[in-house]
Amino acid sequence: MLRIPLLLLLAVIASALYLVHTQYESRRLFTELDQAVSQGRQLATERQRLQVEKRARSAPSRIESLAQAQGLQPVTPALTHYVRDDHSVGEP
Repeated sequence: MLRIPLLLLLAVIASALYLVHTQYESRRLFTELDQAVSQGRQLATERQRLQVEKRARSAPSRIESLAQAQGLQPVTPALTHYVRDDHSVGEP
């Protein structure tokens, strides 16, 4: 008769330990998920910042001012030189 209550007590203790372990694992995974979501938000913000910076750096007015500062001239037919590759003439 003593055997059944002892088995039930061991089953309750094992169940309680499993419940504690499951709750701990659940909290750990939730914390990990929260950190991943936070990192995702930071990466999205960084991506937006980089896109804004890219647009600012590729603005035509900025490129034109940099070209003028370096002494570059606009392309015109008078400044265009065509180069012909004589070695490739007649080759398929």
